[in-house]
Amino acid sequence: MLGDRTLIDGRARRGPRSGESRALPAYERATGARRRVELLDVPLRTPSRAGRLDPRNAAYVLELLDTAVEGCASGAFQALVTAPVHKGLINDAGIAFSGHTEYLAKRTGVASPVMLLVGGGLRVALATTHVPLARVSETLTRPRLTAVLRVLHADLKGRFGLRTPRVLVCGLNPHAGESGHLGREEIEVIEPVLRRLRRSGMKLTGPVPADTAFLPDRLAGFDAVLAMYHDQGLPVLKAASFGHAVNVTLGLPIVRTSVDHGTALDIAGRGRADPGSLFAAVSLAIALARPGGARHSAPTRRRRSAT
Repeated sequence: MLGDRTLIDGRARRGPRSGESRALPAYERATGARRRVELLDVPLRTPSRAGRLDPRNAAYVLELLDTAVEGCASGAFQALVTAPVHKGLINDAGIAFSGHTEYLAKRTGVASPVMLLVGGGLRVALATTHVPLARVSETLTRPRLTAVLRVLHADLKGRFGLRTPRVLVCGLNPHAGESGHLGREEIEVIEPVLRRLRRSGMKLTGPVPADTAFLPDRLAGFDAVLAMYHDQGLPVLKAASFGHAVNVTLGLPIVRTSVDHGTALDIAGRGRADPGSLFAAVSLAIALARPGGARHSAPTRRRRSAT
């Protein structure tokens, strides 16, 4: 764990088992580790109060990320698991920051990272990530979609151990464009890319209307769904597994997982936060870091009831 020792010790003393460090259960089950967490002390810039944002600590957040990336690159760490950050705070401090995914890609020299959420029996990847809805169409170019599908295919094989990944690809527009009457992105961008990549051996189906893409019968037999933008795919996954899903950044030279939620400032310091997604993120990071990857990280069919 990376963080400020004084801060973490103070929070631990106010926890349910005061004064006792506690290993993550998922880590214990996977490794047999003793009930403790090793901490690399990185002091805060200025003292922190639970639930209070302070731009003076914005650079500190990025320092933690940089230290973690360097440790993964050097082999000191096997994987990176990130907690949520407040993007607005970092930007308010004068540092351009759109999210972990983009920042980690830049730090590792990767041009086309891919955000994948795993949970509720689903794997949902995104063709575009943190861009305004008004800019999704212009961002969704043939080169970008090609790069995203190649990364997704490669990491489903390499990280998740799937021999022949099958991906269901959503359309961008209602009814997947209705033969061009409701938008031409399917005809001019998505379909040509899918045709080209199918010729190279990829198992790709689509573009299909997003409003029916996540029906259990439609999902049967697929290993992942590619949504065209953030709020097209993630509401479905979070409805099925919020608080227990995992965000995985594909395409990086390191393993990186994260939680499926934000900072929850309204309950910070009150002992009410649900650590389920963090436990799941640690467990999946351990599995992905193993030789052969996480072969059984998620079933291909969605569970019918939300978690």
